[in-house]
Amino acid sequence: MLHVTVRQLRLFVAVVHHKSFVRAAEELHLTPPAVSMQIRQLETEVGLPMLDRSGSSVVPTMAGEHLLVHARRMLASLKEAEDLVARLRKVETGRVQIGMLGTAKYFLPRLLAGFLKERPGLELKITEGNRQQLVDSLHRNELDIAIMGRPPRELDTQAEAFAAHPLGVLAAPDHRLAALDLVQPEQLAAEPFILREAGSGTRLVMESAFRNWHINPPVLMHMSSNESIKQAVMAGLGLSFLSLHVAAPELRRGEIKLLRLPGLSLLRRWHVVQIRARPLSPAAEALRNYVLAEGATVLERHLPLASMLFDAQPLDAGSDPDDLHPD
Repeated sequence: MLHVTVRQLRLFVAVVHHKSFVRAAEELHLTPPAVSMQIRQLETEVGLPMLDRSGSSVVPTMAGEHLLVHARRMLASLKEAEDLVARLRKVETGRVQIGMLGTAKYFLPRLLAGFLKERPGLELKITEGNRQQLVDSLHRNELDIAIMGRPPRELDTQAEAFAAHPLGVLAAPDHRLAALDLVQPEQLAAEPFILREAGSGTRLVMESAFRNWHINPPVLMHMSSNESIKQAVMAGLGLSFLSLHVAAPELRRGEIKLLRLPGLSLLRRWHVVQIRARPLSPAAEALRNYVLAEGATVLERHLPLASMLFDAQPLDAGSDPDDLHPD
């Protein structure tokens, strides 16, 4: 093990994460043969196979599972050391690892573009996932900051709100409920819904809303893609519950209709989240400050429809809008 390199460990973790040599190579700007060669050298140094290549995807062997735990710890420690040196040098260089919900891709790239114009020397690595995947990545110290909705209660984090995040029940324009000025919650009870996958923050909010409304609509299908859900809603397959940031273009063009429910606006907030015990590098700290200062402005400039269509009040009057019934 003395001759195992950091590069080999980083490649090993990437291959396990993506379950693919090709996707790991793309992430690290290498060729698949180069990644495969490094993994073979790692296995030679360890003296055991680390990956099972026999199936349709690459998975770690039992020995690989054990090494994976330590490899992640070592890489996290190395990143902390790099951040410490950067703080001592007081320079904003290096890489910032950002996690974002899929919903955030509708505004975060514009926000990051503005940030990089002021700091062209920085490298940003963005990982997209659902809420549970981001929580897991924060727990493994794989992210500097995460852009997400409800902050995780499972971890000791520092979460700071920077913008409003409205959500709502969406329908096709020719759906019978779309013609109503006001829809009562009980009218949704028999309507088929298209849901996000388990672990999605949007789905957690929806389930909380359904509990508040005392309804349990039938589930037509589950999808992990917001774009696929929008297409299904526009085709008239059923209703869905989505972020209005996601649906803003279709709402503006009249391709999707937002159903209005009395006194039950769903207004949440976007947060920038970090592990409390892990100090940020100067670069990550600069990005955090930029998101807090400019996030709301960028959202309002590029997705104004989301805030215009919604009554600005939380689901539970007088309570924290991000504190909907604990899971």
